[in-house]
Amino acid sequence: MTTDFIYVMDIIGVIAFAVAGAMIAIENDMDLFGVIILALITCTGGGAVRDITIGRIPPMMFQDPVYIILSIITAVVVFCFVYWIRMHKDIMSPEKKKMVAATYQKLLLVTDSLGLAAFTVDGVYTGRHLSAPNNTNYFLIIFLGVVTGVGGSVLRDVCAMQKPYIFVRHIYAVASLVGAVAAALLPLVTTESNAQTVGFILVLLIRYLAAHFKLDLPRIPK
Repeated sequence: MTTDFIYVMDIIGVIAFAVAGAMIAIENDMDLFGVIILALITCTGGGAVRDITIGRIPPMMFQDPVYIILSIITAVVVFCFVYWIRMHKDIMSPEKKKMVAATYQKLLLVTDSLGLAAFTVDGVYTGRHLSAPNNTNYFLIIFLGVVTGVGGSVLRDVCAMQKPYIFVRHIYAVASLVGAVAAALLPLVTTESNAQTVGFILVLLIRYLAAHFKLDLPRIPK
């Protein structure tokens, strides 16, 4: 059950982050190759950093090509879909254009949040099963959850020459941290599957509430 759940989380994370990465690339006027590369970086960056941290060489992205293939297919589909919309933009009414723009922003939020939640849980699972069925180095477990969740987004934003999203808006990394803590510690009182589910939901809930109420962490005013 747990292994199947993690595999499902992997697939959700790959598709969601591939969509998010491709959309950021399109926003920055990249060509098809750039869209694919940014989607790949978003999908695999966090997992690669995690695997290098724990000495898993080569990283999992090179051991199982299904994730890379899936992310490339997703990026191409997003590219074609957005291309079609923009080719027909001139015949859209102003109301429809506003609706498309609003849907675009909502889709970016949803896909980025799903990828964050899925990969955070995946990173925690990897940490818990490093050298034994129940690794108790909770600092490492939580770190691996967070770095798997946010690492790809940071690398994506750096490649797109943007200030990393996790440092400026909507309590991004904190959501991953809360989810990682829950997924890492709740197995002490419940099953690992339940802990993973709670961690996943917490990340999504915090991201949704932060976006809905426009919540950000405090910062020093200029």
